[in-house]
Amino acid sequence: MTSPVTIKRVETAADRKAFVNLPWALYADDPNWVPPLKSEMHGLIGGIKSNPWFGHAEAVLWLALRDGKVVGRISAQVDQLVLKHMGAGTGHWGMFECIDDQAVADALLQTAEAWLKANGMTCAQGPFSLSIWDEPGLLVQGFEGAPTVMMGHHQPCYERLITARGYTGIKDLHCWSLPIAQPFPEMVQRIVAFSERNPKLVTRPVDKSRFDSEAALILDILNDAWSDNWGFVPLTPAEIAYVGKKLKPIIFENLVRIAEYEGVPVGFMITLPDINELTRDLNGELFPFGWAKLLWRLRAPQVKRMRVPLMGIRKSLQGHRVASLMAFQMIEYIRRAAVTDFGAVEGEIGWILDDNGPMRSIADAIDSHVTRTYRVFERPL
Repeated sequence: MTSPVTIKRVETAADRKAFVNLPWALYADDPNWVPPLKSEMHGLIGGIKSNPWFGHAEAVLWLALRDGKVVGRISAQVDQLVLKHMGAGTGHWGMFECIDDQAVADALLQTAEAWLKANGMTCAQGPFSLSIWDEPGLLVQGFEGAPTVMMGHHQPCYERLITARGYTGIKDLHCWSLPIAQPFPEMVQRIVAFSERNPKLVTRPVDKSRFDSEAALILDILNDAWSDNWGFVPLTPAEIAYVGKKLKPIIFENLVRIAEYEGVPVGFMITLPDINELTRDLNGELFPFGWAKLLWRLRAPQVKRMRVPLMGIRKSLQGHRVASLMAFQMIEYIRRAAVTDFGAVEGEIGWILDDNGPMRSIADAIDSHVTRTYRVFERPL
């Protein structure tokens, strides 16, 4: 007879440690799982002192135990900005991990749902770990490869466990991959050449000596460019500063470009080396020696893959011909730097919403293809 499942709210330092450490047991035999940095995970769930997201949101964490052993975890969160921008009554859950056992999954999801309902929510969406700017969606396609930096990896059984609880998919987020060692198709090269003849259009590398102001500029453009997208929640000034500080060690000037039209910054593209390739052997630990190793590796990283996590053009120019010109120019200039300076041979663009027609058109034009799909699920409460 199977022992019952007990749900325990995370309250102590020991609970938080168990919450963070659970994936090491669940993915021990998965060759494609990349251990996250434990310090990053503790910071994510550590409250307002370590994560400014808690300035407008509340989250509760739980552990599932069987015979005293941790067999699952989940979070539930109510975000005031989500309620404003995604709809009243929209509650989120995330950080979901568990053994392949429907009773465990049901107990975790039921606990999160009950808390959301008690806090006035009328529907539960997930997974969001913790926000859409962290790791949104559940991996449902593309398990055969390791994820790139800042993307999630999940067990294939999770989709079955979640849908059995009555959840249905409401939005797919795709990652598009492409070889970058060779030039883009001739049509793209012609577009880039044409863009270079337009004196009103300039795409420049980010100036890291003015990092704070450059980061604030980029994220201001982002808040404007993405404001009509599904799931959009604006970053607050505190979050902008937090994101900038978090990304600064892995930002390289020739991999981030700002597009200016008639002297005004109107677009940007951020590309990151796949830091997962540099951290995988650290097993999530920066101390005592992992930090020094990572700092050394980041001095001049050589990686196989690059990821474009963010790209945007102000709404005033979206649909304008110049938007396409600056997009392809940024993509081509960064491709050259990624290959020449970092040794990369593969690029990933994502995530891209399944209904984002303009970005899907760009992805098609550079001969990329969907390699991973993350899905957001919903259930009425």
